[in-house]
Amino acid sequence: MPIVLAVSDLVAVRPGLIFWTLVTFVLVALLLRRVAWGPILKVVDEREKTIAASIESAKRERAEAERLLAEQKEAIQKARAEAADMMRRNAEDVEKLRNDLVSKARAEAEKQKHDALREIEAERSRAVNDVKKVAADLAIQITEKLLNKQLDEKTQKDLANQYLAEVSRSAASAPRPEPKV
Repeated sequence: MPIVLAVSDLVAVRPGLIFWTLVTFVLVALLLRRVAWGPILKVVDEREKTIAASIESAKRERAEAERLLAEQKEAIQKARAEAADMMRRNAEDVEKLRNDLVSKARAEAEKQKHDALREIEAERSRAVNDVKKVAADLAIQITEKLLNKQLDEKTQKDLANQYLAEVSRSAASAPRPEPKV
């Protein structure tokens, strides 16, 4: 079977059609160049300039942002260093204050202890003097009684016991000074 190719009008070469197509294309190209290409190229150029300016502005802003970020990081680092220094100084001040307070408290305690010991010694001296005075009075009273009458041994013991009981009662009824601490 023989194959028949259909010849189409679209594939046929016609020199007149080619000529007029080229003339039309050149006229449309000239018309577009005069009417459309100028404004289109102008808009494209303006757009290109705007984009270039935007890119340049973005570069400047990025550089500025990086500079500000570096400054901010430096300021934060400086603030941290200052805060650490302040914390160290505050700790030293607190330690110094604590040592001062401990020293003052020890000095005050030592002073109070010294005052209390001095007061105890004074009270002891008064008590010893009171005992000596009572003992002297008792000795005088015993001597008076002995001189007034001759006592036998039993009477002497009874008399001594009686005076000791009186001394105990007088010591119990006498107001005692309260120790001051």
